[in-house]
Order: sequence, then structure tokens, then C-alpha cells
Amino acid sequence: MAQWTAETNSALTLSLVRAPKDKEVLAEDESYEGFHPTFTYPIYGEDEKVYGYSDLVIDLRFASGSLAYYLDIRYSASLNGSVAVDDVRGMLEKFIPPDYYKTEEGFLGRVEEEADTFRPLGDKIYSYTRPAPGRGKGKGTGVALEEGDEDAVVFEAYHLLFDGLFVLLYIEGGSYINEDEESWEFVVLYEKRKRRTTPVVETYHFVGYSSLYPFYCFPDKVRLRLSYQVNSSSSRHMNTKAMAVRSPFTLSFHKLTCHSAGLYNAIYNYVLAQPSIAELTIEDPAEAFEDLRDRNDLKMLLGHEQFMREGFGDT
Repeated sequence: MAQWTAETNSALTLSLVRAPKDKEVLAEDESYEGFHPTFTYPIYGEDEKVYGYSDLVIDLRFASGSLAYYLDIRYSASLNGSVAVDDVRGMLEKFIPPDYYKTEEGFLGRVEEEADTFRPLGDKIYSYTRPAPGRGKGKGTGVALEEGDEDAVVFEAYHLLFDGLFVLLYIEGGSYINEDEESWEFVVLYEKRKRRTTPVVETYHFVGYSSLYPFYCFPDKVRLRLSYQVNSSSSRHMNTKAMAVRSPFTLSFHKLTCHSAGLYNAIYNYVLAQPSIAELTIEDPAEAFEDLRDRNDLKMLLGHEQFMREGFGDT
């Protein structure tokens, strides 16, 4: 029985795939591939197990820019037709776009093709430069996605991943955002890297995302709520308590780089630049996110000349 039972949290592997030339600039211990979800019960049932396969691997990959999907199911053996086995592929297909890539050759061709051509959607609201792990510099760029007619189809793919699949895999009791509700605002963070052999070529790779929702604030302002924050981190997952509301969390794509502060600061500066926004709120954040917020707020206050003068005088 145990030989034919697989735990889906371990069997499901997620990867953000870059072109070979873009992998050359990564540090030896910097990887965006082969990480696992925290939860799979919304897809594979409360026990988070499937039956009928030995050495099961559920290989789900995304192009690092456009987030195009590829799914491959592998196993060393399966039970014969006389025994009912779980439809591993069919259960997952309910939560991903129907036009996902089914061949590795086609998917890797897509990754290679868009490596030089992919550019982020939306308007740039913030950017910063930080040392890339081990080699040169990497630049993360915060982009606010204002969904227009020509961007709608591409943005829908992002929405399905950010507020669909990732919500199910990393937030217990999480629920979908209604894409028909136009009030939502989205900030997406990309890392801009230069290639070692052709530094004039700049490539963009997804490293972070957040969703924001505006509420009325008396008398004529807006209270903006940060609902999700998904980004690469060197810390553990910033998951919330078990709850059916949206709160910030962090998805660890790799063990070394951390863009959490960059994404938070992008949102903070975006809010400061909007006269109509009275405050930025975060409802019931996880402890790890509170730590991230407190550290960055303190850093910003210490760098605020008027605050320091009023708080500590001119000395």
C-alpha cells in the first residue's frame, strides 16, 4: 500500500525556468527551481496523497518572464487497470490554463525564444540596484500593472498563477480574487539581469508580486490594503494563520537572494506619491512579515530628515 501512495507536497515540484545563457550569471547556490508547496489539499484532497504510483514526480514549471506553464507527470511504475488510481494530471488541470505546454521541447523553446524579447507589462513605479549573488549586479524593477485591452490576455495568465494557484499552494484557507472586480491594483517585481557574454542584453525575470485593494477613508481619501506579497526570500515562508482572508506571505523560490524589502519599499513609495491615499494597511500579518515591515519602516524613519530633527533635535 505505501509503495503506491505518494505525498503530494513532496511529489509536486515548482520551478521558474530561465534560458541557459541567463542561468550562467547565477551564483552556484542560487536557484529558482525545484521548490515545493506548503499545501496541496485544495487540489489533491485533505490527506494530500494520491494512490496508484511509485516514485511519483509532478513537475510543474513556469517561464521566468511570461510564466507560461509546463506540466509533466513521471513515475517508475503504476498499478494496472484493474485497480482505481488517482488521476494526478486531471486533478491539477482544473487549476491551470488549458493551453499549458505538454512537451519539454516546446516549453524550453518558448523560454529561449522569449528570453531576449520579454518585457514587463505596466508602468514602472520603482527600481533599485543590489549586488547579484556571487557575480556582478542584478537590478530589480517594480512594475504596477494597469490592465489595458492589449495586456488583458497576458495579465490573465499572471492572475491565474498569483491569485489562483499560488494562493492554493501557500495560504491555508486562501480564496481567489475575482478578476472581474476592477478595483484591484497589482505590483509585480522583476529582476533585470545582464548576460556575462553580451552585457548589452537585458533580461527580465519574475521575483515578486503583491495585490492591493482600495477602501474608502473618510472624508475623501482611500485606505489601501496590502493583501498578498509573494517574492523570493532567504527566509521561511511568511504564511498567515489558518484563515480565509488575504494577508501577506512570502514564497521562497531560492535560498540566497531576498527581494522582500525591495517589493515592500516599492509599494511604500508608490503610496507616498498618491495624494488620494491616506494610509497603507496590512490586516493580520504573519510574524515574519511584521519583522520585515518593522525593519524597513525603521530604516526609512532614520533616513527621514524632518522626523529625526523633530524627534531628536538638531544635534
